[in-house]
Amino acid sequence: MLAHRGLALDAPENTLAAFDAALRRGAIYIETDVHASRDGVAMIAHDPSLLRVAGIDAEVANMTTDELQKVDLGDGHRMPTLLDALRAFPQARFNIDVKSQRAGVAIARAVIEAGATGRVLVTSFSASRRAVALDLLPGVANSASAPRFVAILALAKLGVLGLAPWVVGGVDAVQVPPRRGRLSIATPRVVRALHRRGVEMHVWTINDPDEIRRLLAMGVDGIVTDRCDLALDVVRSTAEDRSPVPPA
Repeated sequence: MLAHRGLALDAPENTLAAFDAALRRGAIYIETDVHASRDGVAMIAHDPSLLRVAGIDAEVANMTTDELQKVDLGDGHRMPTLLDALRAFPQARFNIDVKSQRAGVAIARAVIEAGATGRVLVTSFSASRRAVALDLLPGVANSASAPRFVAILALAKLGVLGLAPWVVGGVDAVQVPPRRGRLSIATPRVVRALHRRGVEMHVWTINDPDEIRRLLAMGVDGIVTDRCDLALDVVRSTAEDRSPVPPA
């Protein structure tokens, strides 16, 4: 399970407290987002502005790290830097979404400084944003950008992904919604095609236990969820259901 912005039941999303809550509940993977501050520091924030999370009409990119960390996100919680988070939770694995072009360099700097290249996965809908970070973090785990996944999906649905292995070359995972409009994306055929190429499928953002159970049965490798507490209960109950019955 990938805890989407942590577990934000008693603390604001994308805060150290939300990450801690997810990890205490049993999550291993934290999904988070990064923008760059005006002074080039990787700041953990989903939105480009502070309007939704703090009621302030200001852009993350236009504020310094010091200014951003003085903003109260609720009950005294502050916006962490990526380096803060990587250091605070040295056993956790982080799925990092590059939210701006400038964030790529900032992310690479933080990951290297924390010595965390072996426990992060870098992703972005944007191929150019993704490339900035990956160029500075050679060999780091990554998922496909949106344009690349369109090609992967088309070939997988046609059953010919194996004829174009270069399409998934260097990609460790794809991260997608289960469907887009009437188009089903997470299907058994697509999952099998990806697995044959050694690529994982992660599906977002799934909070319904029945849907989580259905996707796990299909063989998806990761569920991005706001409710890692519920999702982990599903995983445990599924594991118990599959446990062999001891002989009488």
